Amino acid sequence: MPGAIAATRGGICVDFNRMNKILETHKEDMDVIVQPAANWQDLNAHLVDHDLFFPPAPSPGAKIGGTNAYRHGAIRQWVVSMTVVLADGTIVKTRRRPKKSSAGYDLTNLMVGPAGTLGLITEAVLKVTSVPKNIHVAIASFPTTHATTEPATGLVHSGLPIDAVELLDKHSMWAINQSGLSKKRWKENPTLFLRFSGLQPAVQAQVEIARAAAEQNQCENSEVSANKDKINVWWGTRKPIPNADTAVPISRLADIIEDTHRVIAKAGLAGWTLGHVGDGGFSNPFGDVLERRTIELEGTVTGEHGIGSKLRDRLVDEVGPEAVEMMKKVRKHFLSSDCLADGPAGPQIKQALDPGHILNPDKVIQFGEDY
Repeated sequence: MPGAIAATRGGICVDFNRMNKILETHKEDMDVIVQPAANWQDLNAHLVDHDLFFPPAPSPGAKIGGTNAYRHGAIRQWVVSMTVVLADGTIVKTRRRPKKSSAGYDLTNLMVGPAGTLGLITEAVLKVTSVPKNIHVAIASFPTTHATTEPATGLVHSGLPIDAVELLDKHSMWAINQSGLSKKRWKENPTLFLRFSGLQPAVQAQVEIARAAAEQNQCENSEVSANKDKINVWWGTRKPIPNADTAVPISRLADIIEDTHRVIAKAGLAGWTLGHVGDGGFSNPFGDVLERRTIELEGTVTGEHGIGSKLRDRLVDEVGPEAVEMMKKVRKHFLSSDCLADGPAGPQIKQALDPGHILNPDKVIQFGEDY
């Protein structure tokens, strides 16, 4: 969507589709090694036999790399290390398999998310966790957007380990009914979708707290189920809806949704909004119109999908020219002929950002006396 794979200067396209294997599963260590085109749904189908689970849940059919981000974090939190091929063909292993390491710069996080601009990922070591138990899903509809976000915000502040907190506006619910994609006929009001898992007493307590929060905020209808078929229908309702991916602080989520509704109405168009409410994620089909407003609300123009070519000008608006210049230095040094002769990636980063070696010199990376 943001133009991350548009060929602006010709060249070749590297297709990783057939590099989709799960290479190793380490049950005792709770990690797996996968190739870049491994599908997260196929991965979880493989892991279930080991009583393991990979929590990040992007759109159906997506590759490694969602809705579970509220409790479990985004994909970045589940990547332990990667094997990366740099522009000159150098193969870099960003780190080893332990879950924590303070060895040198964090090359793994540097390589998560730059959309292939710094290197090509050929393998990844991913953390996994135990298969969730006692899964329950709750749905609750409300008369207004603000009434919907109030209990969601309260649940976030409560610290309850809820798996996911999703919001679909009234237009989304209308579209789902019209599409016939769901077996259930939905009330066409702003609706919260909540998912819980864990020990049975804990799940029951979370459900009751969520129910009370909803009832205190004008909830018009609510249902809870642990039935697998119902869960698949209810949660499957959320998944097919395409989206852009701005994000704002959760306290401003209702504001940006209402702003979006006004923009849609003024344009005389049909549109919808939805959100990963737990972490302030907000999706709509009118990203261009609302990007500046998102930044004004201290948000980001891309919570998940990346900058690509479409959002480059907005990046300056969001983080400032100084931060963009810093990013340019890192990328330029990664791709320069001098850098390609320098060897490992750690010195390249240090050289790009501190060429005079005045920042705590001779720590982490050892350079020669001529630097």
